[in-house]
Amino acid sequence: MRAVFAQPGFARLFGGLATSMLGDSVMLLVLSMWVKTLTGSNALAGLTFLFMVLPAVLAPLVGVCVDRLPRKAVLVWGNVASALVVLPLVLVRDASHTWIVWAVAFGYGVSFVVLPAALNGLLKELLPDEALVDANASIQTTKEGFRLFGPLVGAALFAAVGGWAVALVDAASFGVAAALIASIEVREEPVKRDTRGLWPQLTAGARYIATERILRHVLIGFGLTILVIGFFEASIYALLDAFDREPTYAGFLVTVQGVGAVMGGVLSARLVRGLGEVGSLVLGLALIAVATAVAASAPTMLVVLGALAVMGFGLPCTFVPFTTLVQRRSPRRLMGRVSAAVEILMATPQAVSLAVGSVLVSVLDYRAIFWVIAATVALGAGYIAAALRGELGREVVRVMEPEPVRGTQPARP
Repeated sequence: MRAVFAQPGFARLFGGLATSMLGDSVMLLVLSMWVKTLTGSNALAGLTFLFMVLPAVLAPLVGVCVDRLPRKAVLVWGNVASALVVLPLVLVRDASHTWIVWAVAFGYGVSFVVLPAALNGLLKELLPDEALVDANASIQTTKEGFRLFGPLVGAALFAAVGGWAVALVDAASFGVAAALIASIEVREEPVKRDTRGLWPQLTAGARYIATERILRHVLIGFGLTILVIGFFEASIYALLDAFDREPTYAGFLVTVQGVGAVMGGVLSARLVRGLGEVGSLVLGLALIAVATAVAASAPTMLVVLGALAVMGFGLPCTFVPFTTLVQRRSPRRLMGRVSAAVEILMATPQAVSLAVGSVLVSVLDYRAIFWVIAATVALGAGYIAAALRGELGREVVRVMEPEPVRGTQPARP
């Protein structure tokens, strides 16, 4: 990964991303934990995550805007806006203020749509194509690494001081990220303005994915996985109840998962180069399926923790090759809209998953829910492996972009 940090501008971009990811790791679990503490309800705590994915309905419009605007500016002002979004949490005092937590969760969801779309575009401007997998691996490793202590810090700060303190820490992290990213010097290639009607522009990303064989099959398999993966969020507190643990113990579970995720993140770039993007992705999904099955039948919390570590290892093995595929296989002029289309294609089943999970946890034992997750994730992995068996074991090179029209600058190789 050293070579990617030698690329001009990436070190500062990484510093900004790492700072905001640190704030995220401290805050995100606290939002659901806060609702659980205020209301005592597992279902309402699970609904907190639903509010985070609802903004995906705005993704097509966000993609059009990102493709029209400088990606660096979107990242800077997006971080500033995110800092302002979390500040209302200082007003939360009792269960009647639960709506404030959900409103902030919705605002967080908006940033989860805007910032990744802009980041994917900026990475294509900053880095040569062959460096993308190392950039994604370093970002994912850092993100998962913060799971080692971020949730514990957030839970401890929440228990000792209150959620308002966590909100201030998170807002400060977004502010620092905005300042670091603003200091990057980058010459973004001008994008030819799309003069078609609004509907063709809004659907350009989805239509591109529909015609791109590899992305299409990967997203179908991922869709099956995401359709059930949200069951975890709603059932995690039921698992803790079954083993007689307090809600704040969820922070420790995420930390254990982070140990495996760091190991997976460090090795993910090497796995991609050895197994290819598709092969590494299938491996990651298979590990998640097996780990979930183990957790479903675990007789003790120690076995659950071991399964979570394996699951954590599988996460970067899945998301690093997936992100790299999206970046490599998407034209620069459509990067924002493809990223936004991916977001909505992933978030729609996730929203369904979170809503259904909140109901299932009230009528089913968490073990039965985990078995459903394991079987469906295994089905998704099997579909991708069967549909793209010719791509297993080799890297998938990017689609060459068409030559620019006369009078415009050529894209950087």
